[in-house]
Amino acid sequence: MATMYDVPADDLIEALADDLEERLDEPDWGKFVKTGVDRELPPKQENYWAVRAASLLRKVADRGPVGVERLSTEYGGGKSGSNRYQVAPDKRADGSRNMIRTILQQLEEEDLVETAEGEGRRITPEGRSLLDDTAGAVLEELDRPELERYA
Repeated sequence: MATMYDVPADDLIEALADDLEERLDEPDWGKFVKTGVDRELPPKQENYWAVRAASLLRKVADRGPVGVERLSTEYGGGKSGSNRYQVAPDKRADGSRNMIRTILQQLEEEDLVETAEGEGRRITPEGRSLLDDTAGAVLEELDRPELERYA
């Protein structure tokens, strides 16, 4: 049986996003919000909410229990420190905590993630099962000879 560590992360997230797109609803404000203060515009990808949810589910399974603060740090980037007349180095900026918190709450409603008191969020057995089943399906679809030993 394949686990989430046996397949490339990009392929797993893409397949998991297809499943989560039907289960999670993007809020009305989702199409207008930036993913962090270091971004200039909201994402242009149509299913970015499901892709971010799949990525968050994978990160919680890999690093859990983990909190919103740590996750926002991982989804952050560099904010330009320059203005018109002065040049300054980039500063570290966190990702949108509201977006991460909202997605985690939706994943909790689907019983894929649970709250560990004082520790953050961790994956439930249903969430682990979804990840492993999706990883098995992705592994069967992949046509990469170096991954045949896991099948």
